[in-house]
Amino acid sequence: MSKVFVASALVMLLASPVVAAPPAPGQGDFAVLPKPGRKVPLGKDHYFTYGFTQQPKLGTVVMRVEVFTQDGKRDTTFAIQGDADMPSMRGAHSSGPKAFALSNKGVYLLPVQLVMPGDWEIRFSFLKNGQTVLRGAYLFDL
Repeated sequence: MSKVFVASALVMLLASPVVAAPPAPGQGDFAVLPKPGRKVPLGKDHYFTYGFTQQPKLGTVVMRVEVFTQDGKRDTTFAIQGDADMPSMRGAHSSGPKAFALSNKGVYLLPVQLVMPGDWEIRFSFLKNGQTVLRGAYLFDL
């Protein structure tokens, strides 16, 4: 191989635009949720509220979700899964999908490990009778 060919190939490689890898399947179908504490529609007959039990900081924090019927009655018939991760380092700190535990008071709870400062995302999947009703994501900075 000639030095000119190698140099030309190197220039072409360095000058090519860098294209990010496409998102993994299922990553683009999570709706961005409004701020914690607000009523979020969950299908046509329900809504939910969510938020941390205390201000998030490094270590373990607990995400809390409450589901209600439109007339304000608590509903505990949903299965909820959560997955915490850092979007800028996708997969490096992912908890993987974990089921929320249902407390005696009818509150869904999920411990979340926040291992470093930066941007974080918690993804929620709400299922009713085995069917996905909503997939949403809450983005925040730590």
